Amino acid sequence: MKALVKLAGIPRSTYYDLVKRMNRPDSDADLKAEIKSIYEEHEGRYGYRRIRDELVNRGKKVNHKKVHRIMKMLGLKCLVRLKKYRSYKGTVGKIAPNHLDRQFTADAPNEKWVTDITEFKLFGEKLYLSPVLDLFNGEIITYTIGSRPTYSLVSEMLEKALECLPEDHQLLMHSDQGWHYQMKQYRHALQTRGIRQSMSRKGNCYDNSVMENFFGILKSEFLYYKDFENVEHFKQELEKYIEYYNTKRMKAKLKMSPVQYRTHFEQAA
Repeated sequence: MKALVKLAGIPRSTYYDLVKRMNRPDSDADLKAEIKSIYEEHEGRYGYRRIRDELVNRGKKVNHKKVHRIMKMLGLKCLVRLKKYRSYKGTVGKIAPNHLDRQFTADAPNEKWVTDITEFKLFGEKLYLSPVLDLFNGEIITYTIGSRPTYSLVSEMLEKALECLPEDHQLLMHSDQGWHYQMKQYRHALQTRGIRQSMSRKGNCYDNSVMENFFGILKSEFLYYKDFENVEHFKQELEKYIEYYNTKRMKAKLKMSPVQYRTHFEQAA
């Protein structure tokens, strides 16, 4: 060994310092185990910043650079890295003004809801998802899914969502100009409950960007991420994912899940 150290030109002090370090216990062993546990719990969907936030929530204040370094050392990296359904068919009913006007924040639950429809292609079939999202905390209030983008897809979604709405409210409901939302039946259902309707400007996806962002997350973390046996299996897993999204998945801006954020708000009120 002496000959090898001499040949490599390594000073004796450096060699013995390295040996000492190798024999020293790993001070980050517990942190590494917890990072790996969080990563596996969320099936690789969390990157180093969200894992850092989860560690903070658990009472462990760690610099995001250190989390990134440990994840790189452990070989852990976020695994999350289509054709959009267009429901616009011209003016088939009444177009509502853009009351939301890209004001994507709300001070309390049930002040601003957004909705849209997205399309999935699976096993040679098409499926259409119609969810409602609360801009207060990003929570998915409810959703419907069907094999055709009929009006009932939206009307059933609205009916389920209104069951969650308290009688005393000042709700604004925003969508694009899809034909479903222009229908007299839809507008009447909103008016009956005292809900103000809002619509994006024609062809402007940024006016409903929070909903678009949710669809992007859903497809990257769920649709493209998992394997499904058939359409029914997909629907079962979708229900599980939305439950996970609402109750466990941390939103970076909130530092907690949507339901946790709403619960904290309600307890403080």
